[in-house]
Amino acid sequence: MTFVQVIDCRTSKVDELNKLMDHWVEATRGKRTATHSMVGRDRSDPTHVVEIVEFPSYEEAMRNSHLPETDRIFQELVAACDEAPRFTDLEVLRDEQLNKAVVRRFFEKVANERDLDAVDDLCTADYRHHDPSMSSYDLGAEQAKQEYREFLEAFEQTFTVESLTAEGDTVCARLTYEGRHVGAYRGMQPTDREISSTCQATFRLEGGRIAESWWNSDDLGVIKQLGVYAS
Repeated sequence: MTFVQVIDCRTSKVDELNKLMDHWVEATRGKRTATHSMVGRDRSDPTHVVEIVEFPSYEEAMRNSHLPETDRIFQELVAACDEAPRFTDLEVLRDEQLNKAVVRRFFEKVANERDLDAVDDLCTADYRHHDPSMSSYDLGAEQAKQEYREFLEAFEQTFTVESLTAEGDTVCARLTYEGRHVGAYRGMQPTDREISSTCQATFRLEGGRIAESWWNSDDLGVIKQLGVYAS
């Protein structure tokens, strides 16, 4: 279970605290178990600083706290604070990365359930689709839906989301898919051959909807599996 530690400080030496964090990151390289660290300052009180550190589990947090580098820099942090820092240890009960959930639903509804109308709900009205394998690198929602349909009906794929990575308003997806060539696709008559391939896509979201996407897939690998191209 994900574990989060919140460190609540009061200090007039914010720059010094930032330098201490830089030193800790460098000193614990290859040793630390923390996966994410965030430092924020209270807009209404510039001496109030909060650090939030995320770990895979409580046990990993304890391993991290027992590192000599962590202990040394913690003592320096205490010295830089106007009063003793306060710690809050949190077992994460719910962790929803909302943009990730939208992208995952896109693959569930549009790709695997073949519900092309879901694009209208999941994407913005001015959605733009970028994919070198499409008829144009810059497609609007309606044209993208038409070309999705041709591709999905031709190969009857099932997509698996292997990983999703989110940063700001962007989500990157790593995908695999398997299917069978059962319909005509861009002049290629059905071969009834099974295919499997990989794909990566990056999504930009606005207001909880997908506003833009960029796609890269192993099209050459699929063509080879269909027997159309031989190296």
